[in-house]
Amino acid sequence: MRSRADAVSEDAYEQGEAPRVDPRTGEVLWVDIKAGTVYRARLESGILRVVARYEVGSRVGALAPLREPGAGWVMAVQDGFAHLAEDGLVTPLVTGLVAGQDQMNDGVCDPAGRFWAGSQAIPREPRAALFRLAADGSVERVLESVTVSNGIGFTADGATMYYVDTLPHRRLEAFDVVGGELSGRRPVAEVAGGNPDGLAVDDEGCVWVAVWDGAAVHRYAPDGRLLATVELPVPRPTAVCFAGSTLLITTAWLGLDPAPAGSGRLYAIDAGVGGPPAATWAGAL
Repeated sequence: MRSRADAVSEDAYEQGEAPRVDPRTGEVLWVDIKAGTVYRARLESGILRVVARYEVGSRVGALAPLREPGAGWVMAVQDGFAHLAEDGLVTPLVTGLVAGQDQMNDGVCDPAGRFWAGSQAIPREPRAALFRLAADGSVERVLESVTVSNGIGFTADGATMYYVDTLPHRRLEAFDVVGGELSGRRPVAEVAGGNPDGLAVDDEGCVWVAVWDGAAVHRYAPDGRLLATVELPVPRPTAVCFAGSTLLITTAWLGLDPAPAGSGRLYAIDAGVGGPPAATWAGAL
């Protein structure tokens, strides 16, 4: 099945990433990594209306809501983790996880309330890692020899983690998860046509993967079958999330010269299946 997404944002972002729906408010969140900016918006009549933006002061890869209303968000920032309050105050939580030009990238919470986020190596070498931030603020390095942590998502029961380390294999992988520990790493699907990036798991347990330089989002069954393709009018989709049955897609104009019209905007399509809002971090400040 093939379908085409339409633009739902008025503005474009150099490196739009990490979209998600905050379950406490129903707002859509996303980041512009290179600009170090976090956005909050409401999807109204097919358009995202920005209600707040925050300048983080460093590059920001992803964020997840805390559980309590008004308690803000935990973020993966340049070299570690930080907290963002609703008034814009940024409080470092963990620093020094990466060094040099390397930086933290994508991240999500699992159903148990742990925040998983990975780093990316610049230049691309297998020295990055995947980290797990527990509710007590402790951090564990759970996966080594990573090049670019670009997609992380969990099944509803938290028993399976889907993962994309974009290079060198360009594939979707899965792990078993027990008590926050990973095992049983296995390939799920080779992603053709571009580089796999951010992902989301829908209510039927299938995985939607943004394909950077592929102008598409792919939907895969748990056994790796390609079930659907969403086409975009721009080459660099970066990540996806669900707002009910609406699939939201961030894109980037980073590295495109000239950038095709519409690059960097957010897009949406009725996916025909729903997906959950963002899981929340169980920690507290």
